[in-house]
This record gives sequence, C-alpha cells and structure tokens, in this order.
Amino acid sequence: MKSIILIPARLASTRLPGKPLAEIAGKPMIVQVAARAVESGAGRVVVATDTPDVAAAVQAEGIEAVLTRDDHESGSDRIHEALGKVDPAGEAEVVINLQGDLPTIPAEDIRAVLRPLEDPAVDIATLGVEITDEEEKTNPNVVKIVGTPLETAAVRLRALYFTRATAPWGGGPLYHHVGIYAYRRAALERFVALAPSTLERRERLEQLRALEAGMRIDAEIVRSVPLGVDTPADLERARKILSSQAG
Repeated sequence: MKSIILIPARLASTRLPGKPLAEIAGKPMIVQVAARAVESGAGRVVVATDTPDVAAAVQAEGIEAVLTRDDHESGSDRIHEALGKVDPAGEAEVVINLQGDLPTIPAEDIRAVLRPLEDPAVDIATLGVEITDEEEKTNPNVVKIVGTPLETAAVRLRALYFTRATAPWGGGPLYHHVGIYAYRRAALERFVALAPSTLERRERLEQLRALEAGMRIDAEIVRSVPLGVDTPADLERARKILSSQAG
C-alpha cells in the first residue's frame, strides 16, 4: 500500500507559544519531527500548516509543506484538507497522521503504525505502550487503550475504548496510547465527515468518534512513549535528548 505521512502543525499554542518553530538541537521542532518521518521511509512526507513561517522553515530543509485553512478544529481535519491538495489523484492508499510535537519519536515506530493495516478489516491503526510507571496509571493526561489482545499478533490490541480513567479494572497490563494514526484513505474520508460523538466530547478524545461509528482501530504495541512537547519543561527535555543523540 502506498503511504503518505502528513504532519499537522499550527503555530498557536496556549502552553507553548510558537511551538513548531521552537529550536531543538539546532533546528525547529517541526523540522525534527519531519526528519524522523523521512528516516522512517514509510512514505512521502508533507507538513500541513496554517502558517507561512512554518512552511518556510520546513521547505528550507528540503521537506514539502502545504498551507491549509486556519479554522480547523483538529489535526485530522487539517490533514484531510492537505491530502486533497497534495494528492488530488488519490495515489496514497494510507495516510499517516503524525503529530508535529513528537520530535523524539523513533523512526521504527512510525513504520510500526502501518502493521495493523495488513489486516483488511482494520480501518485505522495506532500505537500503544505498556505502562510501567504507577503514577501514569491514574494520570488523566495519560490516555489508556482498553483493548483485547489479538491471537494473530503477539503485540497488538483491537481497541474497544480509549479513556483518561484507569482502565480496565483488575489485574493485568495497562496501555498508554501514542497519538499517531494510520488511516486507510476511505476511513479518513468517513471519519472527518462524522459529527463529534457523545463519548468523544465527554472524554475529549477524537478517536472515540471512530469507535462509536463502528470503525475498527487496532493498536500495535511498541516499547517506548515518544516525548510530546506541550510545555517549556517538555521542550528542555527534548533538547537534551536530541542534543545527546547528535553528540
């Protein structure tokens, strides 16, 4: 299946103003994310942004960028518009939505998100990591996947629910959801056409819209949670990680 990696990036951020252009190891953060995507070899890489300065920063590094509207409510809506602009002929069968604030995501994890789509019954693929930190199990900022293990793959779950609560109850592992998605093109088209759902609004988790509509999401389990940069403290951690790798 031919894939395209679209990276939504908006300059507005309440907790970290100018986030996509924040410097990490000598390059803007959005360039670092795009570099991980290029390293993955998982498909054509395009940054979708509503800001000319972000597009210019990416293009200066030889990476594609496309300008989108500034009124999108979600990254999924932004990549849908971008997809129509950069691939109007519909050549890409799979669309990877990689968040623009994951500068430390391993390239192999970007490749891993494609694996669940080997099953034709799967509409959307994502990633999860087993939680080992006890504090994370009760932290509402850590989204958990409630899913059933698949006999056909030792490290994969069929997602039944996503929640900020501690779930499921009882003994056994809990899984942290990593916010990267691989959509079949038709699944993305269907998803963005749906209205926000009841549970999506309640949990503030967009992926519940797909589950409530009967779409299937499978999660590949990987080993590490990439650092999501949302605060100045996160930014400093990312700088230390990537600077040490560069050294």
